[in-house]
Amino acid sequence: MIEVLKTKHHSVDICVIGGGIGGMFTAISAARHGAKVALMHDRPVLGGNASSEIRMWISGAGTRVRDLQETGIMEELQLENMYRNPKRNWSTWDALLFEKVRFEPNIDLILNCTCNDANTENGVIKSVKGFQLTTYTWHEVEAKIFVDSSGDSILAPLTGAEYKVGREAKSEHGEEFGLAVADKHTMGMSILLQCRETDHPVDFTPPTWAYDFPDDESMNNKPHNIYAINTNFYWIELGGMQNSIDDTEEIRDELLKIAFGVWDHMKNHGDHGAENWELEWVGFLPGKRESRRYVGDYVLTQHDVEGCPRFEDTVAYGGWQIDNHLPGGFRMDAKDGGHLQKRRLSEPYSIPLRALYSKNISNLMFAGRNISASHVAFSSTRVMGTIGVIGQAVGTAAAVAVKYGISPREATKSNISEIQKMLMDDDCFLPGFRRTPSKLSESAALTADYGDPSALLNGIDRRIWGNDNGYFGKTNKAITYTFDSPKYINGVRLVFDSDLDREYTDGNPDALHTSSTLFFPKSYNNTSFGFPKCLIKRYKIEILDELENWNTVVEIFNNHQRFVKHELNVVTKAVRLIPLSTYHSERKTEDYGSSTAHIFNFEIY
Repeated sequence: MIEVLKTKHHSVDICVIGGGIGGMFTAISAARHGAKVALMHDRPVLGGNASSEIRMWISGAGTRVRDLQETGIMEELQLENMYRNPKRNWSTWDALLFEKVRFEPNIDLILNCTCNDANTENGVIKSVKGFQLTTYTWHEVEAKIFVDSSGDSILAPLTGAEYKVGREAKSEHGEEFGLAVADKHTMGMSILLQCRETDHPVDFTPPTWAYDFPDDESMNNKPHNIYAINTNFYWIELGGMQNSIDDTEEIRDELLKIAFGVWDHMKNHGDHGAENWELEWVGFLPGKRESRRYVGDYVLTQHDVEGCPRFEDTVAYGGWQIDNHLPGGFRMDAKDGGHLQKRRLSEPYSIPLRALYSKNISNLMFAGRNISASHVAFSSTRVMGTIGVIGQAVGTAAAVAVKYGISPREATKSNISEIQKMLMDDDCFLPGFRRTPSKLSESAALTADYGDPSALLNGIDRRIWGNDNGYFGKTNKAITYTFDSPKYINGVRLVFDSDLDREYTDGNPDALHTSSTLFFPKSYNNTSFGFPKCLIKRYKIEILDELENWNTVVEIFNNHQRFVKHELNVVTKAVRLIPLSTYHSERKTEDYGSSTAHIFNFEIY
């Protein structure tokens, strides 16, 4: 008897395809704003290129331009990892990514499930279908809005959504880096290595099928100083001259031959300081940079990335350099950077919501390396720090669209101010925009036992453009809101200083901005990467009762987050925040290394 494979049906508000950083943040932000979400991902672990299967650390605007470290869900994740995973263990990182999605209310997580079908009617997606390999079960998801964060934009061929592949001609957008004639070439994909330095010589015998690179010229002069950990052998890269989707398996096989050949070169051909180094891990899933890019109502170009215009529908930002890996990849000579096309940026650029939904499929959005951008602009937007803030923006916008029963395009036209306010309230930075404090906060008298607290309500929650924008106080000194008469207080919003530039954080300076690392010199083998010393660890919130006594309503002993909200639901004439540095009974120090209270926002609502 032949059995029919079972089908499990899901009915949700928003369906996200792909559980990389963009898809994760889309799902989390939408769920936190009340939408029911299904996240379908074709791998057993989340994180995409940042997962243990590929092991690329998260880079973004803050990696290249001072004061631009991504906040919101991104900083929440990074701080959680710094706090719980100080040695940058990849399994702990995988578990943290899993936890962030699996235990977020309103998310139905469907792992090991490959989307391979879609039902589209009159330019509207009705449902998608995927096969889950571990259970041999079909999963069919009906939703109001679909978000493609699959990287390869699987919903494009399945729905007829307009997309592009390759590099544009200069005539299309007038870009300086455009080509004389457009082509279908892309950036390649890479396989990464993980290595560790030991205290004894370690031999290496390459597999017989690995390529032999007897000298630097045979490796096309690629940079391979093992102590420059941020180099990370990204140049073990191929596929740009082929079809970066159809030819992935063939490309992977070639990359493995190169990867093992490169390590053989490091160990056995010349002195590269690798005698005591051991190869711990080689990726068998290539990290892909580029394939299909959707076409939205707006196409971001090199002019936008370098000129930084202010869009009225700004919902995210970037700042990573123009970082165009030329299609030849490993087979190109690297002398004088000849395999790359780079240009540093000095300011953040805005990303409009119009570049994050489909031009011709009304309920399709995208959050990942597949946004509506030219090839040149994409070379900056493609990094995961930028993809993360795009994901949070898309999830928030999708939740608003669902709330009002409208399309993403309609939400952009009629609800963009609401979307932007929600993002800024959730600690997302939008260049050129200033968050408006709550009316309740502005109506109260704001005082402090030490210093001037007025910066707490200036609407900018980070150091930027030469301005600190924060309040410098002292621990054990109160900041107080006072009213003429009792008021209902729903809650408080707090933004502490988490040292976004990691200036006062101990550990390997080459890895402080990264979520994980790949190279472990002996001197760092037992190193725990530090935690921001300036973050407030312990604090309490008090309210004034009818007898003029202060009562503690919130006390936190082990805070390790920058952005915190607390529900109070009280009626009172005064609320105060007291950053603490000691237990009063034991006089025991309870901070991360600084007795200064640097706070960007303390607000009541």
